Amino acid sequence: MQRCIVTGANRGLGLALVTQLLERGARVLACCRDPAGAKVLDALAAANGDRVAVHALDVADPAAIEALPKAVAKHLQRVDLLVNNAGVLVSGERFGNVQAESLAESFAVNASAPLLITQALAPLLALGNKPRVLCVTSQIGSIAQSASFRTVSYAMSKAALNMAVKRLATELAPRGILVLTAHPGWVKTEMGGTGATIAPADSARALLNLIERAQMQDAGKFLAYDGAELPW
Repeated sequence: MQRCIVTGANRGLGLALVTQLLERGARVLACCRDPAGAKVLDALAAANGDRVAVHALDVADPAAIEALPKAVAKHLQRVDLLVNNAGVLVSGERFGNVQAESLAESFAVNASAPLLITQALAPLLALGNKPRVLCVTSQIGSIAQSASFRTVSYAMSKAALNMAVKRLATELAPRGILVLTAHPGWVKTEMGGTGATIAPADSARALLNLIERAQMQDAGKFLAYDGAELPW
């Protein structure tokens, strides 16, 4: 996994993933919506020379996704690992206050974008060394484990992401591209909140180990960061 792209790379889990990929010797295209506000990511890029490039990417913008392969080809030439990490969670949702805009944004960022980005980068993934795609999902997207109405936009969009991964895995396996989805744990990030239990560095390390060890028979699986298989 020497040529890698990470979305949502400016903070939290995404920043931890970029940091650890660099420590493993990889070249990384680190994508985020607003590079001007990504001070820590910019410092990381400055310290690592041409091994990391920061790219402006609004994953909810179809035109930005359409232009992404050109930027990826320029910096990486091929893609060994794509991590679809960018996500959005609308806090405080309860029955009676769910907004149409929240649903639309959640599906655009959490479900549609990973599918469209993977589709756009498939030709560059096909050139990769044992290419693989990791889509960061959530246990909250498990229909089998659903027990409350809270954060319904996030839960629905992550369930949709899981379906996208199943379809992508089937489509791309014949091209040698492995696709799976993984729950990162309850990570101590702005999204995870104060009660979270896992440090971003620990989650990132576990996720990278998971995707690196994955075999083609794992394609399309819904896993936790520790490798446990989760119910759909």
